[in-house]
Amino acid sequence: MSAGYDASLWLVFLLIGLATTLPRASFIVLGSRVVLPSLVQRALRYAPAAALAAIVVPDILLDSGAFAPLNAKLAAAIAAAAAALLWRNPWLPFIAGMGVLLGLRMGTGV
Repeated sequence: MSAGYDASLWLVFLLIGLATTLPRASFIVLGSRVVLPSLVQRALRYAPAAALAAIVVPDILLDSGAFAPLNAKLAAAIAAAAAALLWRNPWLPFIAGMGVLLGLRMGTGV
């Protein structure tokens, strides 16, 4: 590898590191001296759920990179969501979702 390529790669690593660290550190360093607008504070309440949905939904709806609306993962997710909504047992959604997923995968051979 050439020295120019190595330097530009390290520069990219440094910039990406700064781009992810500085926004997080600003809340710690600035503390209560800076107050976010109420609209931003309300919007940030939904950030964890939005991040989780952004990770989970593509995995549920895509099968081998192609859109598959009827698959075992989607049925398992529906079973887990139904169990979570109907009962307050924290283990039941895991059991229901995995039971449906394993049952469909073993039954269909996928």
